[in-house]
Amino acid sequence: MATGEEIVPALQDSWGDFWLFRFFVNAAGYASIVVPGFLLIQYFKRRNYLETGRGICFPVIKSCVFGSEVKSAHQDDGSLPLRAEPTESSTARQVFKLLFCAAGLQASYLTWGVLQERVMTRTYGATETDPGEKFKDSQFLVFMNRILAFTVAGLYCALTKQPRHGAPMYKYSFASLSNILSSWCQYEALKYISFPTQVLAKASKVIPVMMMGKLVSRKSYEYWEYLTAALISVGVSMFLLSSAPNRTGSSVTTFSGIVLLAGYIIFDSFTSNWQDALFTYKMSPVQMMFGVNVFSCLFTVGSLLEQGALLESLRFMARHSEFTAHAVLLSVCSACGQLFIFYTINQFGAAVFTIIMTLRQAFAILLSCLIYGHTVTVVGGLGIAVVFMALFLRVYARSRMKKRSKKLPPGETPVQKV
Repeated sequence: MATGEEIVPALQDSWGDFWLFRFFVNAAGYASIVVPGFLLIQYFKRRNYLETGRGICFPVIKSCVFGSEVKSAHQDDGSLPLRAEPTESSTARQVFKLLFCAAGLQASYLTWGVLQERVMTRTYGATETDPGEKFKDSQFLVFMNRILAFTVAGLYCALTKQPRHGAPMYKYSFASLSNILSSWCQYEALKYISFPTQVLAKASKVIPVMMMGKLVSRKSYEYWEYLTAALISVGVSMFLLSSAPNRTGSSVTTFSGIVLLAGYIIFDSFTSNWQDALFTYKMSPVQMMFGVNVFSCLFTVGSLLEQGALLESLRFMARHSEFTAHAVLLSVCSACGQLFIFYTINQFGAAVFTIIMTLRQAFAILLSCLIYGHTVTVVGGLGIAVVFMALFLRVYARSRMKKRSKKLPPGETPVQKV
């Protein structure tokens, strides 16, 4: 019979492996940084520190709490300003930029996805006598990704000329926190869900991003944008589900996996739209990357230290050199991917970025079919046709809207934006 001393560690291990428990522990770690920061920001604002503050700390506090640009009257409520429309350029140049963004995102995140599944679902150090061990701390992987991205962005900003920074630094923390949580949910979901469920959720992310755009940036979308977004999600889902590999007993869809995927979609949709709105401060994509990752490193390292998980993860790296190589390569892909993310959102907006990332799933399966000789089913072929039909309709509708706007008298637009 098990003694009380044996039962307590077993209960601790079971709770420690439960994703919801880990989520609240991580959230508590973030709250220990967010809450004092929020109180300090409110304190400086109530004291009108911008007018009365002096001393050596004044420039730092001014940059973190107030920023360097004077906001217009309609921004006094603390909301983000509407994103300015990009200046028109030649069609060929825009197409080249879009292809460049798409290629960079595909290369970075296709590699990242393969490594992500390897790290979270396979063991390390397995031998004939030892089954090996799995790496369990998703937050450490998020920290590894963010620390390299922070370093790359910081060096780039230091060595190159950047626009004068105007956004209050604390506004980056919102995108940072949602980005951390979305990444954590994505890593954790791989432990609980089947491949078809995962890709179905990712393929359907376009509409949540557009809905979040209405909430965060007060954007309005045309009916054809909603229609084509839905068609793209349906088409990619058809292709992925029909081409998905056979499920094994270890890859079972669970309620926990569905909840984690829902969290990933919600947090990720907020992140891209908040970043989209922050670009109205005329910052560069690398400045955005630096600002978000400053807070990401602060949140994750603080939470890891509070839990005592940082040293344990470093010990795992020391025991398994293969894991170290995978974690470093994951970080490299993540850093490159972030550069392309910020640039794409800045140039084309959050909805276009999400379409590119959704199509990434289809490209991964298509490459697998070409390399390994997998056949495409009739349903998969129909899915591909639906996707490209939706893209054609989107391009056609957008060109019609531009023609209509050119025919209207100066000062009038075909659709009144809210």
